[in-house]
Amino acid sequence: MSTTPTVLLVHGAFAESASWNGVITRLQGESVRAVAVANPLRSVAGDGDHVRAVADAIGGPVLLVGHSYGGMVISHAGADNPNVAGLVYVAAFVPETGESALELSAKFPGSTLGDALLGYPVPGGDVELRITGEKFHQQFAHDVPADLAATMAATQRPVTEAALKEALAVPAPWRAVPTWSIWAEQDRNIPAELEAFTAERAATRAAIEIAGASHALSVSQPDAVAKVILEAVRTTS
Repeated sequence: MSTTPTVLLVHGAFAESASWNGVITRLQGESVRAVAVANPLRSVAGDGDHVRAVADAIGGPVLLVGHSYGGMVISHAGADNPNVAGLVYVAAFVPETGESALELSAKFPGSTLGDALLGYPVPGGDVELRITGEKFHQQFAHDVPADLAATMAATQRPVTEAALKEALAVPAPWRAVPTWSIWAEQDRNIPAELEAFTAERAATRAAIEIAGASHALSVSQPDAVAKVILEAVRTTS
């Protein structure tokens, strides 16, 4: 029986499952099974429980890979989970217990996301946030061709304000399982300085900064992202 983990790819806010397409193609080329999870983007705990349920349904060991806010989600899903072989954070939040995405993004200067957002009320009393179409390219994906960025802007999945404010309420799983981190030097959503800080704090097996890259790392740099994931797969198999 194979012990090679299935790679579960969790997108973050303002993205969707297809943002992993280039990475998936490369993983499949190495005969690695990968599944892109549809992240609800409603709450850290709820989204994390959803990812954990998908992992349970797949069965066997899993490698959790999270982009952006997806780092919060895999941190919840991976806590005290014996099926999680490892974690890979891709331009993502790597939270400690008690930290939220909003708190972390303000820890170091550099994020211009707040000025690019449109918020509107949704049923249930929450506020949903999306990046405005005219600002999406430069804010989220400046190193992606303009026509592709326009499509990404149109298909982005909004996140609730409550999800960004919700702190991780479980033990940080990076203390217990092997962890890798890759991020973008010119990330305008999550400051690169923060990502370097959290990678060091988590004592990640790899801490890689991609020069000139945008927050949309899985789209613009699929080779680099897939390389880190494949290293994690081989290490945890």
